[in-house]
Amino acid sequence: MPNAIVSVPPPRNEPILAYAPGSPERKALRAQLAKMSSDVVEITPRIGGRGVATGRTAEVVMPHDHRHVLAVWHKGGAAEVAHAIDAALVAHREWSRMAWRDRATIFLRAADLLAGPYRMLLNAATMLGQSKTAHQAEIDAACELIDFWRFNVAFAEEIYRQQPLSSPGCWNFVEHRPLEGFVFAVTPFNFTSIGGNLPTAPAIMGNTVLWKPASTAVYAAHVIMDILEAAGLPPGVINMVPGAGGEVGDPALASPDLAGIHFTGSTATFQAMWETVGRRIRAYRSYPRIVGETGGKDFVLAHPSADVAALATALTRGAFEYQGQKCSAASRAFIPASLWPEVKKRLLEQISEIRVGDPTDFTNFMGAVIDRNAFRTITGYIDVARQSPDAEVLAGGGADDAKGYFVEPTVVLAKRPDLKLMREEIFGPVLTVYVFEDSDLDEALALADRGSPYALTGAIFARDRAAIARMTEALTYAAGNFYINDKPTGAVVGQQPFGGARASGTNDKAGSLVNLLRWVSPRALKETFVPPTDFRYPFMQPGE
Repeated sequence: MPNAIVSVPPPRNEPILAYAPGSPERKALRAQLAKMSSDVVEITPRIGGRGVATGRTAEVVMPHDHRHVLAVWHKGGAAEVAHAIDAALVAHREWSRMAWRDRATIFLRAADLLAGPYRMLLNAATMLGQSKTAHQAEIDAACELIDFWRFNVAFAEEIYRQQPLSSPGCWNFVEHRPLEGFVFAVTPFNFTSIGGNLPTAPAIMGNTVLWKPASTAVYAAHVIMDILEAAGLPPGVINMVPGAGGEVGDPALASPDLAGIHFTGSTATFQAMWETVGRRIRAYRSYPRIVGETGGKDFVLAHPSADVAALATALTRGAFEYQGQKCSAASRAFIPASLWPEVKKRLLEQISEIRVGDPTDFTNFMGAVIDRNAFRTITGYIDVARQSPDAEVLAGGGADDAKGYFVEPTVVLAKRPDLKLMREEIFGPVLTVYVFEDSDLDEALALADRGSPYALTGAIFARDRAAIARMTEALTYAAGNFYINDKPTGAVVGQQPFGGARASGTNDKAGSLVNLLRWVSPRALKETFVPPTDFRYPFMQPGE
């Protein structure tokens, strides 16, 4: 090991490629899309550095063309989970003792591999497998994941450098040990970057991981494992076991070696996992760390002084980019009556120009929702709006699953603030608007704060500075990520650490030092240079 105190290269946010007509990246991405569309790959669990075929298979299909098969993947179950836990525990001894600089180097190399030779591969996998546009894939699968890997190693160094004071005659220091056991990472379909971050953030800190990606994002997860292996990640550090939730999750949560859970997904699933851990708490070797980011019912609230053009654009982008399948998506809006006529006009004009279809057609703003279950859930909410006397569908509402799972961008006017669509997470391209009297701003603030159980993201629009201060204070606990004159989506690693509280999760801020601290168990050490040899203290001596 070199005799040096090293620092990682200062992280920077990865520049976003534009994919404009005639650009080299557009040409490269189109070529990659064509190649991958014509292949059918086989995907297996990746355990101890090896593929494990189970023979129980399912297909990866394009959400926008659900008859087109991209891959066949092998489902994992209890046997594969046991195998993966064993592999993680074996790898833990060497990985946890590896110098942090050597661990960091692997993820910095992974970032550069993704920024270079793997960029179009992972972007294309995300576009085809998760129906993202080129822009949405670029900011997610490429830029955000690159940022996670670069910034997280810098945050790790910052944690390791934080040391206690030492008084004369002794040396105090703290080492940040990995957790004892394995971390169970459970990742969603909607962000490839989350799929890459949740297993690797604990691994950067020396932990070993069992990773269950969403079944609808297995294709991108397979590519991420290729990148990590190409970067030199040792076998057994991250073990990918795709499969049904219970078939993978139940045996993982039953293991006494469970050290932590890193989760992004539905609130109901996270609460069920927490309950399971609580019931089994005496069986674990240590108290598992539980970190979760779950649902959202994210709001945009406008003051009468708001810029209407900016507000309408924020609603369009915030609600309908990636088909509203973001936990941060604008799902409910509170608009003052004085602004509503102009906001409505601009909003509906913008929506009328949105093209929905195959994301490989770069003129489309939206693709398909992820699968048939999502399609049915979203259209069910639209049906509720159609049938309710307290709602009016102002735009969209159409849906067609004949070829792909397409749902039109939909705007619903709520005549009551407690309408189901104003309270429950829909996770689709449905924006519900409530219009309030200008004089009822306090009531609107209260509705935004308490109108749903979530507290993930929210945005306010105003030009009046006093109003901004008032609204920001009133909504202190309404959102873990709060935006002023901007849409409630698009958090950037290193700039807006992401997470929310209440029913939205534990707010452990992915992409920050706070998150990495959850994956270590500090040990304080004190070395005394010349220890005392007599038990007596000076005050014990006789005399006055």
